[in-house]
Amino acid sequence: MCVRSLLHSHFIVCIATLLTRHFASYQISTEMAKEVVRVLVTGAAGQIGYALVPMIARGVMLGPDQPVILHMLDIPPAAEALFGVKMELVDAAFPLLKGVVATTDVVEACIGVNIAIMVGGFPRKEGMERKDVMSKNVSIYKSQASALEKHAAPNCKVLVVANPANTNALILKEFAPSIPEKNITCLTRLDHNRALGQISERLNVQVSDVKNVVIWGNHSSTQYPDVNHATVKTPSGEKPVRELVADDAWLNGEFITTVQQRGAAIIKARKLSSALSAASSACDHIRDWVLGTPEGTWVSMGVYSDGSYDVPSGIIYSFPVTCKNGEWTIVQALKIDEYSRQKMDATGAELVEEKNLAYSCLS
Repeated sequence: MCVRSLLHSHFIVCIATLLTRHFASYQISTEMAKEVVRVLVTGAAGQIGYALVPMIARGVMLGPDQPVILHMLDIPPAAEALFGVKMELVDAAFPLLKGVVATTDVVEACIGVNIAIMVGGFPRKEGMERKDVMSKNVSIYKSQASALEKHAAPNCKVLVVANPANTNALILKEFAPSIPEKNITCLTRLDHNRALGQISERLNVQVSDVKNVVIWGNHSSTQYPDVNHATVKTPSGEKPVRELVADDAWLNGEFITTVQQRGAAIIKARKLSSALSAASSACDHIRDWVLGTPEGTWVSMGVYSDGSYDVPSGIIYSFPVTCKNGEWTIVQALKIDEYSRQKMDATGAELVEEKNLAYSCLS
């Protein structure tokens, strides 16, 4: 065979090999491509929503390889602002964002959603009684629960952010009975992250080296930020936070009140409520729930109480949880001292009172 024929044959073999590899790679990438996840954000034109939706679109919540379609819901007076948010999402050209639904229709917003982040709610205004605020939110969450019940995807995961978050989540659970109770949660990860941040600053260590604080109870000023089981990674291994801080008066006093009242402090400083940190914490909550918590680490989530730690059942209460395969599990057998018991009981009592108030609004 002449040199020319040999070269021609070699060229054909090379092209065939390259094509085979290309199509094999294409087949693998196609098979590995993830299905699009539909994420609902209510109150999407508000401050938290505006901070949250670009985080979701960028992959902060579900990972850098998870395509999403955003469903954004807000009230009719906010329709123009909501459309403005949609325009900005389009203009940002997020590669993972495969579509945007922006609507004031709760049914349209809920169709096919896999994850629902309930940011919208009725805020307490000057001169309003607590029951008035509760009544407004009961009405909102009853309506949204009904829409999710009928139109969301099976096994939809729900995170309630709007205050009173624990009780709003409970109302949503009551009126969406086909959604498993384990799929309805509320946000206490913001409080959890605030606690991590305070310990990090006190010890002058990286916040990523602090773990296993616990937020017990209500997302309110009665919550109990607990460091009795928390540790810090040091060059000589993990050390208990209490040992390193070596100041029980601070840990049982200023630390707790700082975390409890951090939201009010931010309002005083910004003249606006927490938005960026709330949005970031919502991403943390969903990411760990869906993708799992690191081995040996727990986080705080408001979940439906099963009576663990002698907490009243039938309320949404913040517990330490680990997450795996899209499911959360309450961390068991943590030692509870008398001081902690009193704090946990007090915040639980407030949640029972809120539950009774909410149910009175229903009747």
